[in-house]
Amino acid sequence: MITLQIEHRVRDFGMWRKAFDSDPLDRAASGVRSYRISRPIDQEDYVMLEMDFDTQEAAVDFLGRLQNDTWKTGVTAPAIVGEPSTRIIETVSIEMVDAR
Repeated sequence: MITLQIEHRVRDFGMWRKAFDSDPLDRAASGVRSYRISRPIDQEDYVMLEMDFDTQEAAVDFLGRLQNDTWKTGVTAPAIVGEPSTRIIETVSIEMVDAR
Protein backbone atom coordinates (compact mmCIF):
# COMPACT_ATOMS: atom_id res chain seq x y z
CA MET A 1 0.00 0.00 0.00
CA ILE A 2 1.17 3.52 -0.82
CA THR A 3 0.27 6.36 1.55
CA LEU A 4 0.38 10.10 0.99
CA GLN A 5 1.07 11.83 4.31
CA ILE A 6 0.19 15.51 4.68
CA GLU A 7 0.67 17.74 7.72
CA HIS A 8 -0.08 21.42 8.18
CA ARG A 9 -1.42 24.08 10.51
CA VAL A 10 -4.98 25.30 10.00
CA ARG A 11 -6.68 28.57 10.90
CA ASP A 12 -9.82 26.74 12.01
CA PHE A 13 -10.34 22.97 12.04
CA GLY A 14 -14.07 23.25 11.25
CA MET A 15 -13.35 25.44 8.22
CA TRP A 16 -10.64 23.02 7.06
CA ARG A 17 -12.92 20.00 7.54
CA LYS A 18 -15.74 21.61 5.55
CA ALA A 19 -13.33 22.27 2.65
CA PHE A 20 -11.92 18.72 2.92
CA ASP A 21 -15.39 17.17 2.96
CA SER A 22 -16.36 19.10 -0.19
CA ASP A 23 -13.88 16.76 -1.97
CA PRO A 24 -12.86 19.12 -4.80
CA LEU A 25 -10.46 16.57 -6.38
CA ASP A 26 -12.89 13.62 -6.15
CA ARG A 27 -10.79 11.35 -3.95
CA ALA A 28 -12.50 8.12 -5.00
CA ALA A 29 -12.05 8.79 -8.71
CA SER A 30 -8.44 9.83 -8.00
CA GLY A 31 -7.55 6.46 -6.50
CA VAL A 32 -7.81 7.21 -2.77
CA ARG A 33 -8.82 3.92 -1.11
CA SER A 34 -9.04 5.18 2.48
CA TYR A 35 -7.90 8.10 4.60
CA ARG A 36 -7.21 8.97 8.21
CA ILE A 37 -7.44 12.44 9.74
CA SER A 38 -5.52 13.02 12.97
CA ARG A 39 -4.34 15.90 15.08
CA PRO A 40 -2.23 16.18 18.22
CA ILE A 41 -4.38 16.11 21.35
CA ASP A 42 -2.84 19.38 22.52
CA GLN A 43 -2.84 21.22 19.18
CA GLU A 44 -6.27 21.78 17.61
CA ASP A 45 -4.82 23.96 14.85
CA TYR A 46 -2.74 21.17 13.28
CA VAL A 47 -3.91 18.42 10.92
CA MET A 48 -2.23 15.17 9.91
CA LEU A 49 -3.80 13.36 6.98
CA GLU A 50 -2.93 9.96 5.51
CA MET A 51 -4.47 8.87 2.21
CA ASP A 52 -3.96 5.32 0.93
CA PHE A 53 -3.54 4.42 -2.76
CA ASP A 54 -2.96 1.20 -4.68
CA THR A 55 -0.07 2.68 -6.68
CA GLN A 56 2.71 5.20 -6.27
CA GLU A 57 1.68 6.83 -9.54
CA ALA A 58 -1.81 7.58 -8.23
CA ALA A 59 -0.38 9.12 -5.05
CA VAL A 60 2.12 11.25 -6.99
CA ASP A 61 -0.60 12.44 -9.37
CA PHE A 62 -2.96 13.31 -6.52
CA LEU A 63 -0.23 15.20 -4.66
CA GLY A 64 0.57 17.16 -7.83
CA ARG A 65 -3.07 18.11 -8.22
CA LEU A 66 -3.23 19.20 -4.58
CA GLN A 67 -0.12 21.36 -5.00
CA ASN A 68 -1.14 22.91 -8.33
CA ASP A 69 -4.93 23.11 -8.12
CA THR A 70 -5.82 23.28 -4.43
CA TRP A 71 -2.96 24.74 -2.39
CA LYS A 72 -1.60 27.21 -4.94
CA THR A 73 -3.54 30.16 -3.55
CA GLY A 74 -5.10 31.06 -0.25
CA VAL A 75 -8.40 31.46 -2.08
CA THR A 76 -8.71 27.72 -2.79
CA ALA A 77 -7.32 26.64 0.58
CA PRO A 78 -8.27 29.41 3.05
CA ALA A 79 -7.95 27.26 6.17
CA ILE A 80 -4.33 26.18 5.54
CA VAL A 81 -1.57 28.14 7.27
CA GLY A 82 1.83 27.98 5.58
CA GLU A 83 3.15 25.26 3.30
CA PRO A 84 1.92 21.70 3.92
CA SER A 85 4.57 19.06 4.63
CA THR A 86 4.14 15.97 2.47
CA ARG A 87 5.72 12.60 1.82
CA ILE A 88 4.76 9.42 0.02
CA ILE A 89 5.52 6.22 1.89
CA GLU A 90 5.14 2.50 1.27
CA THR A 91 3.74 0.14 3.89
CA VAL A 92 6.04 -2.85 4.19
CA SER A 93 4.35 -4.65 7.07
CA ILE A 94 1.20 -4.52 9.19
CA GLU A 95 1.17 -6.73 12.27
CA MET A 96 -1.50 -7.29 14.87
CA VAL A 97 -0.37 -7.45 18.49
CA ASP A 98 -1.96 -10.13 20.66
CA ALA A 99 -2.75 -8.35 23.94
CA ARG A 100 -3.33 -11.29 26.25
